[in-house]
Amino acid sequence: MVAFRRSFICTIFLATCVVAAPASGSLPASQVSSAPQVASSISAIISSSASTPIVSSGSAPAVSSSGIVSASSIAPSASASVPVPVTSSSAPLAHNSEPASTVASAPTASQNVPYAETVPYASDDPNYPLWNTTGPDPDYEAVRGTLGATVLGPQNDYIEMQNPDLLAPPTTDSGDVSNAKWPFSLSHNRLLTGGWARQQNVETMPIATSMAGVDMRLEAGAIRELHWHKTAEWAYMISGSVQLTAVNSDGQNFLDTVSAGDLWYFPPGIPHSLQATDDNPAGAEFLLVFDDGSFSDDSTFLLTDWLAHVPKEVIAKNFQANISAFDHIPGEQLYIFPSAPPPDNAQAPQDPQGQVPNPFTFHLSQVQPTQLSGGSVKIVDSSTFTVATAIAAAEVTVEPGAMRELHWHPTQDEWSFFLEGQGRITVFASSGNARTFNYEPGDIGFVPASFGHYVENTSNTTLRYLEIFNTDRFQDISLNQWLALTPPALVKAHLNLDDETIDSLSKTKPVVIGPA
Repeated sequence: MVAFRRSFICTIFLATCVVAAPASGSLPASQVSSAPQVASSISAIISSSASTPIVSSGSAPAVSSSGIVSASSIAPSASASVPVPVTSSSAPLAHNSEPASTVASAPTASQNVPYAETVPYASDDPNYPLWNTTGPDPDYEAVRGTLGATVLGPQNDYIEMQNPDLLAPPTTDSGDVSNAKWPFSLSHNRLLTGGWARQQNVETMPIATSMAGVDMRLEAGAIRELHWHKTAEWAYMISGSVQLTAVNSDGQNFLDTVSAGDLWYFPPGIPHSLQATDDNPAGAEFLLVFDDGSFSDDSTFLLTDWLAHVPKEVIAKNFQANISAFDHIPGEQLYIFPSAPPPDNAQAPQDPQGQVPNPFTFHLSQVQPTQLSGGSVKIVDSSTFTVATAIAAAEVTVEPGAMRELHWHPTQDEWSFFLEGQGRITVFASSGNARTFNYEPGDIGFVPASFGHYVENTSNTTLRYLEIFNTDRFQDISLNQWLALTPPALVKAHLNLDDETIDSLSKTKPVVIGPA
């Protein structure tokens, strides 16, 4: 019986060695030298087994048909665990993990296992942009450190100069993320007498399914004709001034003038017009945003286009006028056309129904921004601009060396427009997918709902841009605040941060963070 016990224990020991033993020649001398101690321990176990009863068949380790005991069936004891080397299946040990000669015991349920024993540490490479348009002209090459190689074929230096993180991306980029950048400079421009218009929608940037944009220019006095849309229209004045008119479904009218930095909003179906004043002799330019990525400004409902396609006798009957009164209406749409500038003191016609209860304009230029350590922010949504129930926005400035903090928006996509300076955004799409894009004035960015991102100023001048959302309320979640309001031990278990760093986390949203 004693011989059987010894044979059984030897079989267990051999099975363990077969499973855990490293390849021949791979053991360090320090581990080879420990063999006598291991043998001594086995001898002690065999000696003690002579007085130990045989375990019942119901609790015996699993034995295969070949007589080899399965290592997975041997559970470690709370008092004496089986020695196993600490390894990683995906990467070498982290740079500050234990030396290779160390043999760790399998952890018990009460032990905390450092995450570094499971995955390697993140790279210490800061992954700065390799160049920008304000610095000296570098060689625009697809090289970052030891990765990549020079470009041997033809290059478009202008494009590569503006997109360093596409040609030579940071090593943190991974996987696949749809293109999240579109410059208005690449959009087809519709030229007319009195101005022009160019647009972005899903045809140019397929990822932007929830919003579309139009960049429109009017010479002084020029009119964007009376029209309406199926979607809401939100606008930001870039330069000059525009006089607006509108009438709502209750027959209440509206007239106001907006200047650079101001907004307007027309709900779906509300008829309106836009006319550049001569406050700026050159006229005006403005950004229009629509809450549908498939929107096309070529599909607008235009007054002249409609009447050009209605029989004249119907028009005369509708207005109870002589048919000859309509001999000179346009035979096709005007869209944009020149006219005399409107007077500064223009008033809406007297209206028996009264004026609209909630103005269609908001003078954001007169709002004082919230000053932050790295810039400023103005937020406008339906809590302040009551009529704007479908679109909310923030005007953000980021100083050189600063950044809009790591954050995400829980339920709404972000459509961005860059007004001044240069910046970059890394879009994190989960599952190891991340991609970095660079932005210049006139560029559009897009970040889908819940995708993590930041906006970093990569130039030596102030970065100013708009964050626009298809929602009635502005919302974001700050990574800094989230971690600060989470139990410190839980944060430390995830990120291995020291107490000083955890204590410095902000329990209020930093929003825009100054240089470190």
